[in-house]
Amino acid sequence: MKVWLSVLYVIAIQTQIYFCIGNVTPTQMLVLPLMIQETENKLNFQHNVTLTVSLSVGTPQQNVTMVLDTGSELSWLQCNTTGSGRPVFDPTQSSTYLPINCSSPACTTQTRDFPIPTSCDSNKHCHATLSYADATSSEGNLASDTFNIGASGMPGTIFGCMDSGSTSNSGEDNKTTGLIGMNRGPLSFVSQMNFSKFSYCIPGSDHLGVLVFSDANSTWLKSLNYTPLVQIPNSLPYFDRSAYTVQLRGFKVSEEIIALPNSILKPDHTGAGQTMIDSGTQFTFLLGPAYSAVKNEFLNQTKGNLRELNDPDYAFQGAMDLCYLVPLNQTNLPVLPSITIMFDGAEMNISGDKLLYPVPGEVRDNCSVYCFTFGNSDLLGVEAYIIGHHHQQNLWMEFDLENSRVGIAPIECDIASQRIRS
Repeated sequence: MKVWLSVLYVIAIQTQIYFCIGNVTPTQMLVLPLMIQETENKLNFQHNVTLTVSLSVGTPQQNVTMVLDTGSELSWLQCNTTGSGRPVFDPTQSSTYLPINCSSPACTTQTRDFPIPTSCDSNKHCHATLSYADATSSEGNLASDTFNIGASGMPGTIFGCMDSGSTSNSGEDNKTTGLIGMNRGPLSFVSQMNFSKFSYCIPGSDHLGVLVFSDANSTWLKSLNYTPLVQIPNSLPYFDRSAYTVQLRGFKVSEEIIALPNSILKPDHTGAGQTMIDSGTQFTFLLGPAYSAVKNEFLNQTKGNLRELNDPDYAFQGAMDLCYLVPLNQTNLPVLPSITIMFDGAEMNISGDKLLYPVPGEVRDNCSVYCFTFGNSDLLGVEAYIIGHHHQQNLWMEFDLENSRVGIAPIECDIASQRIRS
């Protein structure tokens, strides 16, 4: 399900991300940097953006940079120190590093991230292979070590110490050390730390970003609305039970409600059609019938205001085929119709520059190319709706695991940062 992204460019945008752990008081709040990195992957995607946090692992501590991903379970670090040229974690330099034996319960825990039963290496250590939707994979061993966030150490954290990565070694692929898995699986970072709640606010520009573990004391979020997480007890071939799955109710373009049958907005008997909130994916992808309906209504409401690209052979990121031509000397886009994603009990309103994305380096007829930030899941071969982090900008996103729900509230992230610190 998860497509790993290899780094191509780095945007010079840096914010700070605040971690509240356990019963840490506001005056003890821990600060870590959040970097926004522009990337390229191997599934005909041209560009993407990942959110990365910096922390340290091992004894003595080694600094690592990890992609923040609510769509993945197992956290992992690149551990191969020979010739990669990228930041790595060197387990031989950590006195607290321990490989996981094949007989360990962690090696036999059922997850979607790697197959069970796992194999053993010659030392009887648990060997894991992570597979991704673009047919790439990453191999290594399960291990444990101390993960440090600020002054707080978390010994015995299980992660993948990977010898071969799913990313290429070209260009700027040397910026991240690994991935921090944040879904509901038993080996995810939040599950291992036994957090009952976490929240984040992703900035739209160079303001402060916030990630809070435990309760954010969010009484100041007056408009926080909750949507329940979808629970399916049985294992289905296309349903990820560890994902943050919510019930999709429909879409509005401006105030026009899109007519869609309920049957395509919920998982079918195979589990296909779930709606996942995923910080590890940039844009939002909809199943074919919903994508076509939303795209056509947006196209209809922008006629006369924007010039369509009309190139049937071009699709940004392989799945976004509604693009426009904007003159190079035009500094502002016209007023665009908003799009509302409706969930059971909550909504996301997408407006302004979050609706069209300027494709880096793409120039046609002395015009920049801007593409609609919703894509077609069918073109990616993905049987799900994915709500990416581009459409989560300047929203307070609360993942309440104890009550099995997700809270959503519009707020400027710099204001949220000030509230958290006050």
